Amino acid sequence: MGRKSLDFAAIEKAAMANIQTIVWQILPRGKISGHEYISLNPRRADKHIGSFKVNMRTGKWADFACGDRGVGIIYLVAYACNVSAYEAAEHLAKQLGVGGVQHD
Repeated sequence: MGRKSLDFAAIEKAAMANIQTIVWQILPRGKISGHEYISLNPRRADKHIGSFKVNMRTGKWADFACGDRGVGIIYLVAYACNVSAYEAAEHLAKQLGVGGVQHD
């Protein structure tokens, strides 16, 4: 039995439609400022909110203190949860009820 193939585009689209909920789940101690969500970086000993930002319109995210960055909610979840993009997409597909999961 092969690995399931996921429709990353459909999952990302659904995730963007639910970005606020997802960001609050994976980065719970942040705040919204304009069109950005500002939080602590979950992957380092970040003590002050300010350098880790998620653009709530585009899904782009970055930690301007260490240079980590990416595009898309799937990759944000992968980064924040320290899992692969596939695992993050699979989790989001289940959570959002989307993704067109197919077996190879």
